[in-house]
Formats: sequence, C-alpha cells, structure tokens
Amino acid sequence: MLGRDVELRFPPKRIVSVVPSQTELLHYLGLENEVVGITKFCVHPDNWFRNKTRIGGTKKLNIEKIRELQPDLIIANKEENEREQIEELAKEFPVWISDIQNIPQALQMIQVTGQLTDKEAKANELVDEIVMGFTNLQKATTPKRVAYFIWYNPWMSVGGDTFISNMIHTIGWQNVLQNESRYPEVNLEQLKELNPEMVLLSSEPFPFKEKHMDEIKAILPDAEVKLVDGEMFSWYGSRMKEAVEYMGELLV
Repeated sequence: MLGRDVELRFPPKRIVSVVPSQTELLHYLGLENEVVGITKFCVHPDNWFRNKTRIGGTKKLNIEKIRELQPDLIIANKEENEREQIEELAKEFPVWISDIQNIPQALQMIQVTGQLTDKEAKANELVDEIVMGFTNLQKATTPKRVAYFIWYNPWMSVGGDTFISNMIHTIGWQNVLQNESRYPEVNLEQLKELNPEMVLLSSEPFPFKEKHMDEIKAILPDAEVKLVDGEMFSWYGSRMKEAVEYMGELLV
C-alpha cells in the first residue's frame, strides 16, 4: 500500500505479523499454522497470544527473534511500526506494509492480505459482509459533534486523517478536530472552547476510567461522556465486522 514491490514465495508458510488488528485478521482467514510470530500486543485470539512466539512490541521489535523464525512474509503497518526497524527487516525478508486512514483502505488491506496468503475467497467474503453491514447501519439522525481521546497526560485526540475519525464520520457524527492531523494534543481549556456535544474516552491505548470521565464533566457539564471500546474504532480488519453491531448500539 506504499507502492513498493514485494517478492515472496507463494503461498507463504511462515508469516510474522507485527500489527495486532492484522494478526486477528490472519486468524480469521484460517492461517493457524502459517503464522509463527506475533507481537506482545496481539492479544486476539487468546490462544495465539498464549502460544505463538512473541517478537517484541509494535514499536520495539526483536529483530533477532524474527530472524530466528525465518519468515517468508512479514505483515506490517506504516503507522504502527517504526520505519527504521521495518527497513532493516525488508533487507532480509519480504515485508508487506499497509497504510490505512479510512474504511476503503482497510477493505483493500483485507483483500490484498487474502491474495498474499492464498485466502482470497475468504477475504473477499469478509469484505462483502463488512460493506453490507455498514451500508445497512442506521446512522445517526443528527451529526453530533464528537471529541475522541486515545491518551491521557497529555490528552491526545484524533485528527481527520485517521481511521478512527473516518469511523466517527461513517456513523454520522462529526469529529471536532477534523481539521487537525494525526493525533493532536488537546488541553482541557481547548476542549472547553471546542465545546463537543459528546466526548468518547477509548479503552486503548490508554485505558480510560470513570475518574477521567469526571474530569471532562467538570469542564463540559452538558456534554455526554462515554467510555468506548477502542478496538471497535481502531482495529481495521476482521474486527470491523463486529464493529458494525457495536456502532449500532452506541447510536441508540
């Protein structure tokens, strides 16, 4: 998805995934035996998390451990992984890199992953189900102005060029930081000026709790403040199938 040429032995028999949501996708596609290495943040499915070889975190890969696994395909992501490490690995192994800022790109990633792993039919079936799900989703009747937070101390939100923001827009809401890029820091005084109708506090990467809701309510007493499942908003891949139902319940 970065326009690079990647040559690999097809179909790959030893896959290392260094992105949690794409690891979950590989499981959905039925690549139980082919996936030999995952990160410590690849918590789904649980049996893979407990039994597959862990090769460090998404930002701090254990290059030596990956070398020991001798993968014939590494599946990475432009944002999730560190460029220097991925470039180092690409000198020795086939590395395919996704770049995802919206739902169409996520669907493309699913299709290409299916092509790369000889699971094209299963991947296309998943894409069709996700598209149908979002097409049939009863979107918000009024476009609520929403602020979505992923981090605390400093408070960090999401700009308009992120997958999370695209999910917010897709269900009929408006991101109050639509004109910002990536993950801007926002202090509470700025948030007060933005005056969102709803504030969503994600379960990941920072695990927001009720005490953080109280901080928001103190400055925005009229806003609706919710703790939300961050995986449903940010995990591109097979999780999007479940996200449709989750979003529908959130809109009620």
